Formats: sequence, structure tokens, C-alpha cells
Amino acid sequence: QVQLVESGGGLVQPGGSLRLSCAASRSLFSFTAMGWYRQTPGKERELVASIRSGGSIIVANSVKGRFTISRDVAKNTVYLQMNNLNPEDTAVYYCHVNLWSRDYWGQGTQVTVSS
Repeated sequence: QVQLVESGGGLVQPGGSLRLSCAASRSLFSFTAMGWYRQTPGKERELVASIRSGGSIIVANSVKGRFTISRDVAKNTVYLQMNNLNPEDTAVYYCHVNLWSRDYWGQGTQVTVSS
């Protein structure tokens, strides 16, 4: 079992920045993959960014150059730094990990980009 606790969402103006955090209940080295997805009403959940166990990183084209994923293994925490946000980034953001071929999700944190 894995518990994921997210924080850092909120309301921000276009062009602004936010940093999301996801604290895991076990070592990050346990996971095959860890990262962030997002979802808007009526749409499927989509990958934003992910780190594989070997260290490789996948970033969605829609956020490339603006969002950065990182991890602090000492704190069992994964981060998503989001810069130059635009209204199309508005969504519920979910932390995700894969452990032994099973997916675990955080509770989700709302990010709203609006003036």
C-alpha cells in the first residue's frame, strides 16, 4: 500500500507559477514510475510528467519548457514546478506512482489559472 499526499494547488494569474508537492509513504526507490497527471471535466486524465525508476523523464508536449518534475528521495517527495501558467493548465492535478504493476493516486489538487 502507498499513501500519497499532495499540496500546492491554488489560484494563480496567467503567467504565474506554482509548485506542487507529493509526499509518499514509502521510499521513492520502490516505484517503477512516479509523476503527475491532470484532468478536466469531461476529459480523460492525461500525463503531465513522469520519472521512471532509471531516472528517465517524460514530459507532455503541452507543458514542455514550462513545467519541471523533480524528486527529493530523502523526503520521499516528488515535485512539479509549473511556470508561465495559462488558462489551459486549469485542472485537477493528481500524483501517481506505480508499485509492483499497480497504480496509486493522490487525492488530487485543483490548479486554476485565471485573471
